[in-house]
Amino acid sequence: MRVQVLTIFPELFGPFLATSLVGRAIEKGILEVRVHDLRAFTEDRHRSVDDEPYGGGGGMVMTAQPWMSAVRALSETEGTKPWRVLLSPQGGRLDDAKVRELAGRGDLLLMCGRYEGIDERVRRSVVDEEVSIGDYVLSGGELPAMVLIEAMSRQVPGVVQQADSVAQDSFRSGLLDHPHYTRPPVVEGMAVPEVLLSGDHAAIRRWREREALRATREKRPDLLAEDMKVARPS
Repeated sequence: MRVQVLTIFPELFGPFLATSLVGRAIEKGILEVRVHDLRAFTEDRHRSVDDEPYGGGGGMVMTAQPWMSAVRALSETEGTKPWRVLLSPQGGRLDDAKVRELAGRGDLLLMCGRYEGIDERVRRSVVDEEVSIGDYVLSGGELPAMVLIEAMSRQVPGVVQQADSVAQDSFRSGLLDHPHYTRPPVVEGMAVPEVLLSGDHAAIRRWREREALRATREKRPDLLAEDMKVARPS
């Protein structure tokens, strides 16, 4: 999978891309991430990327020219047109299904806005999709881009050594994950459930299914409500 990132703060990505699973995947060559400085595509000597909004109001708006020039240049020089994603609080909310869909595209350009937003003409001309990581506002799209890269990288074969762990992640079945335990068997008087020590794989599987349902009912009942909506006949 190849991911390109367009931002005015490329230095934010260095430590993230060199760490943990993402860093190892890049090192192995099974994940490619390139970070581009939006200011390199400006046309004035001050390398300006923002200006005052028409109509007044607080804050600054990112200008159209650098974005349009950058997106078109990166699309042309790489030979194939990437799927262009603007990280924005106005986008569709990111979930497991969307992560898998985007990862399946294999070639993405993530656009990290700043300030009050980006000139609307950028959205209309060089953006394929807007994605939000939640119903709140951050100062820019860099952290959401990292979240998306981290989540998508887990879908790339070879990034996570035990592929079964990805298949059993929370949300994959519509439920949260079941509880996990490891050594020692007792911590401050709290013991590991006996069934997990029994060696009875069928019983363990049933316990995990029940606990996943219980965790979802207690922590995220909205997920069960959504499932019922889907299952309910029209």
